[in-house]
Amino acid sequence: MEGQQPPSPRRVGGCCVLSLIHRDRKPLLQALAEDVLVLDGAMGTELYSRGLSFQDCFDAANLDRPQWVLEIHRSYLDAGAQGVTANTFGANRFRLIRFRRERDLPSILERGAELARAAAGAQRYVLGSVGPTGAEIEPIGRIARAEARAAFREVAAILDPLVDAFALETFNNIEEIVEALRGVREASDKPVFAYVTVDSQGLTLHGTRAEVCAARLDQAGADVIGLNCSTGPKTIVDALPRLVEATGKPLAARPNAGMPREVDGRVFYESTPDYFARFARRFLQAGGRVLGGCCGTTPEHIRALHRAARAIGVQVREAAPAPHPPAEPPRPRPHTPLPLAQRSRLGQALATRAFPMSVELVPPRTPDMSAVLEAAKVVRDAGATVINIPDGPRASARVSNFAAAVILERELGVETLLHFCCRDRNLLGMQSDLMGAAALNLRNLLVVTGDPPYVGNYPNVTAVFDVDSIGLCNIVDNLNHGLDLGGNEFGAQTHFCFGAAFNHTALELERELQRFGWKVQAGIDFAITQPVFDASRFLEVLARLPAARPPLLAGIWPLRSLRNAEFLATEVPGVRVPEPLLERMRAADRAGRAAEEGVRIAIETVEALAGAVQGFQIAAPFNKPQPALAVLEAARACVPAASRT
Repeated sequence: MEGQQPPSPRRVGGCCVLSLIHRDRKPLLQALAEDVLVLDGAMGTELYSRGLSFQDCFDAANLDRPQWVLEIHRSYLDAGAQGVTANTFGANRFRLIRFRRERDLPSILERGAELARAAAGAQRYVLGSVGPTGAEIEPIGRIARAEARAAFREVAAILDPLVDAFALETFNNIEEIVEALRGVREASDKPVFAYVTVDSQGLTLHGTRAEVCAARLDQAGADVIGLNCSTGPKTIVDALPRLVEATGKPLAARPNAGMPREVDGRVFYESTPDYFARFARRFLQAGGRVLGGCCGTTPEHIRALHRAARAIGVQVREAAPAPHPPAEPPRPRPHTPLPLAQRSRLGQALATRAFPMSVELVPPRTPDMSAVLEAAKVVRDAGATVINIPDGPRASARVSNFAAAVILERELGVETLLHFCCRDRNLLGMQSDLMGAAALNLRNLLVVTGDPPYVGNYPNVTAVFDVDSIGLCNIVDNLNHGLDLGGNEFGAQTHFCFGAAFNHTALELERELQRFGWKVQAGIDFAITQPVFDASRFLEVLARLPAARPPLLAGIWPLRSLRNAEFLATEVPGVRVPEPLLERMRAADRAGRAAEEGVRIAIETVEALAGAVQGFQIAAPFNKPQPALAVLEAARACVPAASRT
């Protein structure tokens, strides 16, 4: 009866929903101290089986498909669950934006808790589900810790009157779940179940060990600590002994029904209820207290858990050793980065203030590298310090800049500056590619967020943007200190000389200055600006940068035509070409000397900035080296001899 509305959960059996919370019933933690607690199974995959797609907002089903949600809760309770988890996992201000449902946040949360309460009645428990924000938090991600904590506090404040406890579920970043726990605690004093998800090695996505997560959550004040989701029951059973050693808090497990498999467009999970019953017995015998299911689990899986719980009952386990690690353990950095001058020729030029000159060449759209090799040879012979190679500029599909850099360094003996952008890689891909760059001895990186796909040739492709350039700077800095993505030692270190971009023409200049400060804090060795076409304005902005900043290389673009100037002025984000300069290009175009005028403007800019910056980044538009060489020669002429590379 898809269109039929369920009875209003605000009144169930003649009683107000809120009154059901206060019936004579043991407090949840007291009940947990005396017996095993069996919770429900998957909500998302059950909604999927009824017709929602994985592109839909499952939390909005509280408003759009309330009957389905109510039926699912009741099916788990009928199977023996002693409590249900409200359908609110993804209901936070960050996730709902993706579905344009952020204004519905209070309604989704309230209705989700009401539906769970209507199903549970007065004698069984309701937990408010709180999932991750769906984005990385600082120092890697773009969401500040305080922002994340405020979002979790907002969710908890709405759910608090309607639930018995909170379930923080499927977190793969220990720092984020700690902020979630703090946010919930600021809004409620009800029990908190805290679950992280780990891989088959017992590590979170960020590489944090399950037992470290347990100790951190214990110190942060979680009432119940557990693992959920993951690859299936075996992963959780394998990690359980380490959790027992790390914490004395009750342990919980809500595994997936194995790994998903797609058949004829439908998703299936292959762990059977019988297998779940065997897992439950092992988990309870080791001292676990809370059982339930995550993705792919059905009422039959919960029925199997319920039977196992009745058969095994509570098993006493030894308390974990004390004391635990401090709540905020310092992150030791096992290695000191190699001195900048020893990392690369660019690093040496930066460290000695030798005024490095970078020339940008763009990888070709075909596998034929011959033209780029020829241009790079000319640039090398003219004395450029490095050749700067963008990563899919303007979101275009070109030869991998990794491949281009290796070919140029191998064939010509030049040093390259590799752009590394956040658009096309998830976090795992970023770390893998950075390790690969180090293995290939590519030492210089320019860390950029990257142009979004809609500005390029394929506007409908999917961008990743797990992190922005600030987060990526922190990742690279960690690698230089011998720490991986999760802050764990990996037995070696990288030796990158890395920088970031600075946009002096940003519309929100205060925000850009703040972001630049964060990049400096993340350890950048240099910065490169957007192309400078207004030297006086640039110098005004430069005066606002901190005195203790890394070397700054000013971007210089020799305009090739009036059309090129107008394109940059109107269609390239972050580039501002002033009207007087456009008038000069129009006059030069009428006289048939626009290219010469573009070079003249670039040289004037170099002369105006030579005493204020520490190097130049010179573009070679359309990979034609001659204009760049003219600017390079002028730059070398106006730099004091002691500073020339």
